[in-house]
Amino acid sequence: MSATTTTAPTHAPGAPLTDKQRRAVIAGSIGNTVEWVDWALYASFAPIFSAQFFPKGNPNAALLATLAVFAVGFLMRPIGGALLGSYADRRGRKAGMTLTISMMAVAALVIAICPPYSAIGILAPVVLVLARLVQGFSAGGEFGTSSAFLIESASPRRRGFVGSWQQVSVGAGALIASLLGTLLTRTLSDDALATWGWRVAFAVGGLLGLVGLWLRVSVEETDAFTELAQRRVGQAKPQPVKEMLVKHPRAALRVVGITIAGTLLYYMWVSYMPGYAHTAEGVPLTTAFLANTLAIAIFLVLLPFGGKLSDRFGRKPTLLFFAIGFLVLAWPAFQIIGGGFWSLFLVELAGVFFLVGYSANCAVVMAEQFPADVRTTGIGLPYALAVAIFGGTAPYVTTWLATHGHRDKVWLYAAAAAVVGIVVYATMPETKGKEIG
Repeated sequence: MSATTTTAPTHAPGAPLTDKQRRAVIAGSIGNTVEWVDWALYASFAPIFSAQFFPKGNPNAALLATLAVFAVGFLMRPIGGALLGSYADRRGRKAGMTLTISMMAVAALVIAICPPYSAIGILAPVVLVLARLVQGFSAGGEFGTSSAFLIESASPRRRGFVGSWQQVSVGAGALIASLLGTLLTRTLSDDALATWGWRVAFAVGGLLGLVGLWLRVSVEETDAFTELAQRRVGQAKPQPVKEMLVKHPRAALRVVGITIAGTLLYYMWVSYMPGYAHTAEGVPLTTAFLANTLAIAIFLVLLPFGGKLSDRFGRKPTLLFFAIGFLVLAWPAFQIIGGGFWSLFLVELAGVFFLVGYSANCAVVMAEQFPADVRTTGIGLPYALAVAIFGGTAPYVTTWLATHGHRDKVWLYAAAAAVVGIVVYATMPETKGKEIG
C-alpha cells in the first residue's frame, strides 16, 4: 500500500479530509493497530501462560509475578518516550514508527517461542522480562510518534476526529487480542491452551507486526516535519528532550495530568477486565473474553464520534464527561461484575462509553500542547511516565486487592483516578482551534 501525507496549510479548515489525508490516516491507523496487538496480548493472556514461566505450586503467585513483569515493561516506556521521541523529532515520524513496530514484533515472536520454566529454569522468566522490556521501550515511543503523525496529517478543525483514530487503532489492537482469546479458549482444551495455544496468539501478533512494518515503510513523511527539517538546515543538532523540559515544562506536566485517569481506567476496563473478572470473581474466561470483545467493538465504533464532538464542543467538555462518568460508575460496577455474562457486559459497556471522552481526545489534546520541533518527545515522554506509574501497575494493584481480602476497595481505586481527572480537566486551558506548528 502506498500512502502520502499532507498537512496542507492551505486546506480549508472545516473541509473534509483530502484523499491524501485519508490515506495517511488509514496507513497510520492500521500500522498502529498491529503494533498494539502485540502489546495487548500480554495482559489478555497473562492468566493463561503465567504458569509456563514461573515455578508451579501457587497459581496466584505465578499470576502476580507475570503481572509484575507486565508492570516492568511499563518502566521502559518513559525511556522509550524520551529516546524514540527524540529520534522521531530529529529523523521524522516515519522513521520513528518504523523502528517501534520492528521492535514490538520481534519481542512478540520471542515470547511465542520461549521454552517454559520446566525446560530452561530461571532463563524462562529472564527471557520474558527482556522481551517485555523491549516491548515497553517500543510502546513508549509509539504513542507520541503515531499521535504526531496523525495530528500533523489533519486539517485544523478535523484534528479531534483524526486524532481519535489513534485510539481506534489502539482499541482495534486490544480487540484483535481479545478475539484471539475468545477463539482459542473456545476451540482448545484447557491443557492445550495452557501449554501451546497461547503461543499461537503471540506468533500471530508478531507476524501482524511485519505487516504493519510494510505499511509504515510505504508511507511518506508529514509536511510539518518536512518543513521543520528544511528550517533546521545549517543549524546545530536539535535536543528535543532538553528543549521540551526548558521551554515547555507546564505543557509536559499537563500531559501527565491528562493521562493519569485515562490510562488507569483504560487498562482496568479494556485490557485487564477479563483477567480480573476471572481471577477475582470466578467468571469463566470464555464468558469474560466474549463480554470484553463485544464492548471493545462498540468502543471502536463510538470513538470517531467522540472525536467529532471534541471538534465541535471542545476538549474540556468531553474529557470531563469521561471523568465524571467514571466517578459515578465506579461503585456500582464492582458490585455487579461477578453476576455472569450480562452483568459483566453491562459494566464493560458503561465503562467504554465514558472512556470515549478520554480516548477520542488524548492524542489531539496532547499534540496541541507542543510545536512540531518537540511534539513527539513532548507527547511521548510525559505520557509514558504517567502510563508507567499508573497504567502499568493497575492490573497488579487490582489483582492484589482482590486476592488479599480487599475486593470491596477496588472501586475506590477507580474513583480516585476519576477525581484526579476532574480536577485536571476542569483547570486546563481549552486547545480546540489552537494554531500548531
